[in-house]
Amino acid sequence: MEQCQRIAVIGAGSWGTALALVAAARSASNHVPRLVTLWGHRPEHIASLAAERENRLYLPGFPFPDNLRPTADLAAALDGAQMVLLVVPSHVTRATLLAMRPYVTPTMVFVSATKGIETDTLMRMSEVAFDVWHDRFEPRYVALSGPNFAYEVAKGDPTATVVAAFAPRWGEYVQGELSTPNFRLYYNQDITGVEIAGASKNVIAIAAGVMVGLGFGHNTVVTLITRGLAEITRLAVALGARVETLSGLAGVGDLFLTATGTLSRNRYVGVELGKGRQLDDILAGMTNVAEGVKTTKAIHALAQKHQVDMPMTRGMYQVLYEGRRVRDAMAEVMGRPLRREY
Repeated sequence: MEQCQRIAVIGAGSWGTALALVAAARSASNHVPRLVTLWGHRPEHIASLAAERENRLYLPGFPFPDNLRPTADLAAALDGAQMVLLVVPSHVTRATLLAMRPYVTPTMVFVSATKGIETDTLMRMSEVAFDVWHDRFEPRYVALSGPNFAYEVAKGDPTATVVAAFAPRWGEYVQGELSTPNFRLYYNQDITGVEIAGASKNVIAIAAGVMVGLGFGHNTVVTLITRGLAEITRLAVALGARVETLSGLAGVGDLFLTATGTLSRNRYVGVELGKGRQLDDILAGMTNVAEGVKTTKAIHALAQKHQVDMPMTRGMYQVLYEGRRVRDAMAEVMGRPLRREY
């Protein structure tokens, strides 16, 4: 395919804005003129982006280049786009894809940077996309996931991530078109593993935050993360993923970042829960979405459906949705029968 000259980013939160900045910067780095449109669903928010030339609500401090144009018009955002980056929360992905239906074409390459599972259907984001569009065409679909805080990506800190696609052609195309000197993309073909890892790690990140909020130290947190990776791997493999994916950037890399990094929204939710705050109060005070809260319900249901033992996920589900005390949930996990590590 020819070099990408027009990209639409659907979702004007912190991560969508960071990816829009990366895509726009790529134009300057390889001297190919490129227009990047950044779509958001709230006209008043988009008006502020256009007037202030930065996203002061979700990602302040990063001015927009001239080739990055905010819009609240979905048709205008998608018009002529060769690549579409889907960066909306998982619980509104289906509705957003349905709204996009009249404007998408078979020649577009779609890149999903959403990390979550649809709660009602237990579908991964690629499955939701195929479900919405299957009667029109089979989309050129790519999943993007890895250890990426939006602020650090926008700042230009050296960062790596993964793009996964069923067809190597489209994964390699996205890899070539979005990589910059400071944003390095790796390619693999395991969409299932990349999507399950990206969603499940948010559950373990909340649990890790709970341990911090309770006052426990590094031993506890690292134990939880490592055993959390084991149960994520069990689920991913049961769904057809490759175990190698869970050892890479989309697996262990993203998990450790989200469970230990102070910029993590999911970890923050856990920390506040561990301190004794109520979930509704925590979420009410947050600007950005913590995907792990809804994802915990979906991952717990997937584990039950496929008969995969996920004790930490089960414990977080009980804390978030059944009102169980966090110390009681932790005691149950630690009191399980002793067993071999592998």
